[in-house]
Amino acid sequence: MPDVYYVNGRFTEPESAVVSVEDRGFLFGDGVYEVLRAYGQHIFRIDEHLERLSGSLNAINISYSDITELKSLIFEALNRSGYADALIYVQITRGIAKRSHVPAKGMQPTVVIIVYKTPILPEELFRKGAKAILYPDIRWAKCYIKTLQLLPNTMALTQANAESAIEAIMHKNGIITECGSSNVFIVKNNRVKTHPADETILHGVSRKTVLEILQSQSVTVLEEEFTIQELLQSDEVFITNTLVEVMPITKIDDKPVADGNPGQVTLIAMDEFRQLTGCNMNLC
Repeated sequence: MPDVYYVNGRFTEPESAVVSVEDRGFLFGDGVYEVLRAYGQHIFRIDEHLERLSGSLNAINISYSDITELKSLIFEALNRSGYADALIYVQITRGIAKRSHVPAKGMQPTVVIIVYKTPILPEELFRKGAKAILYPDIRWAKCYIKTLQLLPNTMALTQANAESAIEAIMHKNGIITECGSSNVFIVKNNRVKTHPADETILHGVSRKTVLEILQSQSVTVLEEEFTIQELLQSDEVFITNTLVEVMPITKIDDKPVADGNPGQVTLIAMDEFRQLTGCNMNLC
């Protein structure tokens, strides 16, 4: 079964899936994206992802009104792949024009869709937990917009990889924000904290799903700031995103989180998330 590539109105082979060197996504990172996940060819919370994509487009004033058509194209791309379980990458840039910081008027947005088979992560990461590192948050002030400008994230995750870690937990002025590619939660005395969904973090779809899960399980959840010290003294830490869903973090830098094992609240969130995506797809 092949990966699928769609660029500006046509499905094509990977070697032909190209855009102009004058595309503003290439020159300026002037565009936005989403990553969606399909389970058994059902796309998890597609409408929420497309709503966030629309919000990102509006936030940077890219005029694109074909979200309904885009949704149909996403389903077509998934069907063409034949993958039961897939990651779907959608990118929209402002379009093509001669290089200028000020965008030309009337550009046609560039639309890209790629469908990959979902990579299988080692189950040991979920059973025993993974390592993360601390890393300064050097990103811009509007991280709620899911833009292509990912150099700080790339730097953070490259450093994490060099230290055999799966994530980089970011901090600014002593406050934990989020991670290089995920949202982060802590648990202390059975109370969960995660950073508020303001302009400084991405409003993750998986994050929102986990909040709903925990609230349905009568777990106290606080959307409020927490410090590096609170993170390091927490009973549990876990991260959420489209690929990992819910993953325990049991080591930060070279120090274990509590006793170094996944905690009970984390396991509840992980198991309930898996039930939601694997056993009851009509809720996706």
